[in-house]
Amino acid sequence: MSLLHQEQRDDAARGEELTKGTGHLVIAAVIAALVVTAAIAIYVIAGQKPPLVTGDVIAVWAHPQHTETSGFDASGATMAVERFDQIMVFTQVRLHNQSKQPVFLTNIGANATLDDGIHTSYAAPAASYDRIFLAYPNLTVPHGKALPLETGIDPGQTVEGTFVSAYKISKEQWDARKDLNFTFFFRYQPSLVVTPKVPITER
Repeated sequence: MSLLHQEQRDDAARGEELTKGTGHLVIAAVIAALVVTAAIAIYVIAGQKPPLVTGDVIAVWAHPQHTETSGFDASGATMAVERFDQIMVFTQVRLHNQSKQPVFLTNIGANATLDDGIHTSYAAPAASYDRIFLAYPNLTVPHGKALPLETGIDPGQTVEGTFVSAYKISKEQWDARKDLNFTFFFRYQPSLVVTPKVPITER
């Protein structure tokens, strides 16, 4: 056997040894990756905390309204008459603070998904909510207690109330909506998104 043939056999043997070693390395790498993945999953799950506040939508009423302005501003000066359709959405909610610290509600957004995207209407102040029932005495939506913005909720406390938001859209656009949910904003805390599980009553 020549020296050349001997070197070729030695190279082949070394290749087989390298291949066997590589197989063990692959198995070890897979096991290590699985262990790391499991450790990360345990860390994430253990680090998750329940939301500070839970929320339930008790009832939702939608009221189509055609509005025409008077043609005069607050000082009595004439201005262009504006005509538009809108949907007023009255929402009765219950919020519960399940944390060990007080939380402060700062705003509420009603998010309607229409054909052209998400339209967000922010809740009117409690005073405006009450004035709507004076402005529209024939409104058939129940006049419940208003939920004021800037409401403080103590640990373990539950608050309940109704707010109103409005969209300048037609009833046809409203009826064609794809989704509706509500975002509750809290000072220095994560927001809470609640999707109603109750049907929307048309009034």
